[in-house]
Amino acid sequence: MTARALMIQGTTSDAGKSVLVTALCRILLQDGLRVAPFKAQNMSLNSFVTRNGLEMGRAQVVQAQAARLDPDVRMNPVLLKPSSEVGSQVVVMGRPQGNMTVGQYVRYKAEVWRTVCEAYDALAAEFDVVVLEGAGSPGEVNLKAHDIVNMRMARYAGAPVLLAGDIERGGVFASLVGHYEVMEPWERELLAGYVVNRFRGDASLLRPALDFMEERTGRPVLGVIPYLHDLGLPQEDSVGFKNGLFQRPRPDGEHVEIAVIDLPHISNFTDFEPLLAEPDVFLRIVSQPADLQQPDAVILPGSKNVIADIAFLHSSGLADAIRHVAGTGSEIVGICGGFQMLGQQIADPHRIEGGGVRPGLALLPLTTVLDPDKTLVQKRFIHVESGLPVHGYEIHHGRSASQALPVLQGDGDTGARQANVWGSYLHGIFDSDPFRRWFIDRLRQRRGLAALGKVAAPYDLEPAFDRLADTVRQHLDMEAVYRLLER
Repeated sequence: MTARALMIQGTTSDAGKSVLVTALCRILLQDGLRVAPFKAQNMSLNSFVTRNGLEMGRAQVVQAQAARLDPDVRMNPVLLKPSSEVGSQVVVMGRPQGNMTVGQYVRYKAEVWRTVCEAYDALAAEFDVVVLEGAGSPGEVNLKAHDIVNMRMARYAGAPVLLAGDIERGGVFASLVGHYEVMEPWERELLAGYVVNRFRGDASLLRPALDFMEERTGRPVLGVIPYLHDLGLPQEDSVGFKNGLFQRPRPDGEHVEIAVIDLPHISNFTDFEPLLAEPDVFLRIVSQPADLQQPDAVILPGSKNVIADIAFLHSSGLADAIRHVAGTGSEIVGICGGFQMLGQQIADPHRIEGGGVRPGLALLPLTTVLDPDKTLVQKRFIHVESGLPVHGYEIHHGRSASQALPVLQGDGDTGARQANVWGSYLHGIFDSDPFRRWFIDRLRQRRGLAALGKVAAPYDLEPAFDRLADTVRQHLDMEAVYRLLER
């Protein structure tokens, strides 16, 4: 038996599609249904490694968690990881297929469409409902001919479509009507209604506009979802990060200060999201040397193009600024690509990221060579200095060699440390509550503050999922949603 289906599309990227799908996964689960998320093609630098060593988009991982499922690459059969302005690494069913330009990928879509359909069919056979997510906008008329993720996917799945628009950006009703106007007749048949997202204020003031939408297009607005502050869920991609979503007020009481370097090709910035909830941490995002100042710690995050990003650090002056801060005793931490940048040099003989050899920050006795084979694995370790267990996943092309002390003990060597500088390939290392508190308490003690000695902010997504579901259930016409699922 094939699952019933519903699809959320958006008038733009970052219109809130992922959050709405996440909410519906939790709502339908609460109502006793077996539900799974699905996004045919996702473009994101935030990815995750499944238990069986396959790579998928982080947004579908969060949606799977909302449905209390293990992440499964069938939920995101195609992942595009931008590596330049005109090209991306293409990951299909969890495995990298190489870098492609836009033109190459457009030609490849005819082949990958079969894989997308097979993944959807296999997933739909196991669940009561599949909630699909579109990408970008179904109104991009230049992309319709080779679409595999929006209306074509909705038609294949037999999924009625709710089109979401972000009212925070302005012009939402014109955008929704404009999308209807550029739809083909068969696309309009799939369009079941609209969702106005991220509204601030009294929703009753929108009544004339909501009536207009139904009169003009024959489709109702099924929900006006309020702006959700501090949702507490991992972000899908770097849009929110680049737009200042991680900038928070400085805590009033005793606290430590951690600076995160904003790399041009930053990836997996969700690694340090757990630090945002800590009451005694002030997290700052730094993109120029003058802003680095004197933090207690500096984090160099992951990168999809380490060769380009280490060049940026040198040319911008951030490399010298980081080395200066390291010399004053601040803790310097590198995760994955950031770990590679802490070393002496990074070589790309296979031209995975453009080729060449680049000098690193020379803060660790470490050399890295980018290898065509990509490491994709989940791992568990013991953190050497603290003795605490940590877990996470590795996604990298690099092979690093170092004579420095190990950071982690367990299955393989995945890091290096020397004095106040350390790094690791392990994404998600700060997800562990006891380790994260140990790390923060060590920074507190160096600042002359007493260690808290206990977990202050457990990193638990379950309450966030339930809060999100409660809000969306209250503001979305769920009776209408269930009628759509029965069509």
